[in-house]
Amino acid sequence: MKFAILVFPGSGCDVDMHHAINEVLGEKAAYVWHLDSAELASYDAVLVPGGAAYGDYLRPGALAKGSPAIESLKTFAKTGKPVLGVGNGFQILTEAHILPGALIQNKELKFTSGTSKLAVQNAESTFTSAYEKGQALNIPFAHQYGNYFVDDSTLKTMKANDQIVFTYTDSNDFGSTEKIAGVLNEQGNVLGMMPLPERAIEEIIGSTDGLALFKSILKGWSA
Repeated sequence: MKFAILVFPGSGCDVDMHHAINEVLGEKAAYVWHLDSAELASYDAVLVPGGAAYGDYLRPGALAKGSPAIESLKTFAKTGKPVLGVGNGFQILTEAHILPGALIQNKELKFTSGTSKLAVQNAESTFTSAYEKGQALNIPFAHQYGNYFVDDSTLKTMKANDQIVFTYTDSNDFGSTEKIAGVLNEQGNVLGMMPLPERAIEEIIGSTDGLALFKSILKGWSA
């Protein structure tokens, strides 16, 4: 399976994604610079990594949505192929209206990092079929704008469509609406999440709880 890692100026976790796919999963991932995004069509999945695209000026993801890569990414998403946005990647997907809601500043009003305790709410998606519903996960996080907000009407629609994939089960929810940590688009092929699964794929770094997410993508592709 061929993964594109979409890189913007200021992306910082692209190397982590590259290692996860190439070294741990044994699949193929390549960096795609945002100005070369026409290449996305030749890939099987797109990963939008964390970091600080364009230095997080204005707000995280706000400038990235003006890149020509966004139209290419929207076209790619409409094909039904998987798109995963993590951390700043999630922020970019919401700013581009590829995913519902918005990421605002943590309720603590500062950058924070550590490990999130999550629960899997939807174990039937492209990204979670290798998990069990209700499964407890430990996944690292590192951000200042991880407070997921969504209005009541959209939240109701999301619940009806089973778009809420992960929720926080500890106090590290950053003020997020109903403790939401990860959401899908209506089609179910785009996932955004603030915790960093690519940092939880090897025992040597403390957890392998993120590995099943990537294995789920492979499982769906080979089915």
